[in-house]
Amino acid sequence: MSESERVTGTVTVTENSSRDVPRAGALHDSAFLRACRGEAVPHTPVWFMRQAGRSLPEYLKIREGIPMLDSCMMPELVKEITLQPVRRHGVDAAIYFSDIMVPLKAIGVDLDIKPGIGPVVANPIRNRAGLAQLRALEPDDVSYVTEAIGLLVAELGATPLIGFAGAPYTLASYLVEGGPSKNHENTKALMYGDPELWQELLDLLAEITAGFLKVQIEAGVSAVQLFDSWVGALAPNDYRRYVMPSSAKVFDAVAGYGVPRIHFGVGTGELLGLMGDAGADVVGVDWRVPLDEAARRVAPGKALQGNLDPTLLFAPEAAVRAKTEEVLAAAAASGRGHVFNLGHGVLPSTDPTALTRLVAHVHEHSAG
Repeated sequence: MSESERVTGTVTVTENSSRDVPRAGALHDSAFLRACRGEAVPHTPVWFMRQAGRSLPEYLKIREGIPMLDSCMMPELVKEITLQPVRRHGVDAAIYFSDIMVPLKAIGVDLDIKPGIGPVVANPIRNRAGLAQLRALEPDDVSYVTEAIGLLVAELGATPLIGFAGAPYTLASYLVEGGPSKNHENTKALMYGDPELWQELLDLLAEITAGFLKVQIEAGVSAVQLFDSWVGALAPNDYRRYVMPSSAKVFDAVAGYGVPRIHFGVGTGELLGLMGDAGADVVGVDWRVPLDEAARRVAPGKALQGNLDPTLLFAPEAAVRAKTEEVLAAAAASGRGHVFNLGHGVLPSTDPTALTRLVAHVHEHSAG
């Protein structure tokens, strides 16, 4: 987004948008969005992956008896779940409550999210015939997303809302394996054994993912994150050849909207530079690579997000504070814009009070 747009009271998106999306001045100048753009901030902004979820008793109560995918299709419930951690923890951004499998379910893929297992696909894609399960996502397929985001934007005011989607590789892995996988053997067999079919699959998923992000942006989210949860299973050369082009298509498709684009994966220390080069404005870093080292791997001009080990929250408060200050020091040494986050999602058994204390400490320690 240009400097001339930044200083106006409202900002409209550029040529790729099908309609103008107003960006209020107070929202645009929030600590989170400023950090994403690499600008000076009053304090380091904080949000957590999986912050709207399993560690909160109020979340468990409101979700009781409601299957995961069903809950993602209920706008009032989505609004309440998304707002819960904002109220409790005082985080600087909300993350839209959904699941990376929602767009696939919306276009008719036979899948479910099984408690204790994760996404399970009834008919895994192992050949060209399997591609018939996929089609482009239309806005009407996910009208409940547009409705929920409208409710949230009205409620959040100057607090940014982050939209998200699963990256093509991670979605492909679920579709090919039929569910979660430790070794991705079927995925890699298809990728290496039939690269033409693999490319067709990832191109279709890039189109679906881009469509899902566009719906969220046009409904009013202020930033988007592309989760490539499983891409750390690949070597850099394989990522560059087999995966990066499809991720780049997703980022390119939403570039004209002018919202920050965040890219995150687990175990991706050797891929950080490439993930940034795919088109991200902000590169998420897990806990394995210090942020000052991540800055040496990621091209200049891109902000960083992360990266406290989620298990640290089970340690005594003094240890959490010390490690948090190490993360903040490494971020300062990087010379980049920095959004504080965990190096992965909040673990279900995390004490919510520890998260609230962590937000307060980051704000206090980084202020001024």
